[in-house]
Amino acid sequence: MKEAMLYRRLDDQKVHCNLCHHRCRISDSKFGICGVRQNREGSLYTHAYGKVVAANVDPIEKKPLYHFLPGSTSFSVAATGCNFQCGFCQNWQISQAPRAKKSDLPGRDLAPADIVRQAEAYKCRSISYTYTEPTIFFEYAYDTAILARQAGIFNVFVTNGFMTPEALEAVAPYLDACNVDLKSFQEEFYQKVCHGRLQPVLDSIRHMKSLGIWVEVTTLVVPGSNDDVNELRDIARFIAKTDVDIPWHVSRFHPEYQFTETATTPLDVLEKAYALGKSEGLRYVYLGNVAGKSIDSQCPHCLQTVVRRSSYHTTTKLTREGECPQCGAQIAGVWKTV
Repeated sequence: MKEAMLYRRLDDQKVHCNLCHHRCRISDSKFGICGVRQNREGSLYTHAYGKVVAANVDPIEKKPLYHFLPGSTSFSVAATGCNFQCGFCQNWQISQAPRAKKSDLPGRDLAPADIVRQAEAYKCRSISYTYTEPTIFFEYAYDTAILARQAGIFNVFVTNGFMTPEALEAVAPYLDACNVDLKSFQEEFYQKVCHGRLQPVLDSIRHMKSLGIWVEVTTLVVPGSNDDVNELRDIARFIAKTDVDIPWHVSRFHPEYQFTETATTPLDVLEKAYALGKSEGLRYVYLGNVAGKSIDSQCPHCLQTVVRRSSYHTTTKLTREGECPQCGAQIAGVWKTV
């Protein structure tokens, strides 16, 4: 265990955790909603430090990030736990593990310095804190990110966006990109399906942009839950009002966890979402989990294809500075390391 960051001691040996927007008040010996932060005699400790439950070399496009170092690989790590309880979670076996057992969490020991060394050994240009919710293993990710930055390696959060402004501002100096799951535009959906809230996620996306972090947004379209045309339009409109250059990944749902009776997302629903995104002014909309559909990047000015993608194989025609080779327009994104 390691003493947690971002908490305040209260009377009667209680603590107030300020890591995510649950802002749990935790009594002595109890855990927060995440299941990995525990109050021990008036001090808050994290059980999610130094032990990975997953570590893989992934294409950066798998995060998904399409406008961030395309064609590169990212050393992807996770510790167990999450502050949401999404019924359709694709990684529920590791994200929800602490809810089944509050001690002896799964994983293998891997120190922050070892993560960076492995990223260097595999020639990864970034480290992604992913698969579960990186906010929940914040101290582990934070310490690793500092070392990664010193080694010239970029840092990526794949996140539900439910962190507090305090958490985001603490890690921002070392955080280069985020893919945020904007799961719905309904408060009821967030409360009932995810056990969270919508507004803090919207605020986080805006805050990330203001801090200079590269942001892409993913919406997993779940039939019968968040696939209404008006809701998809609202999501697209929010992203466009924040920044029309934010890529929106509209992703196909496959039955999982507590949603095994829900059908796979029909292709025509995803195509409608794509059209809605474009009609609201978004310059970059992509379909996820659909082979060969709308995954190339085009220059929004001359419509030249500037990045081609096929099964995570990426061919980039952009200049090193991210300019379209045909018209010279700057394509939004992070295209080089220096």
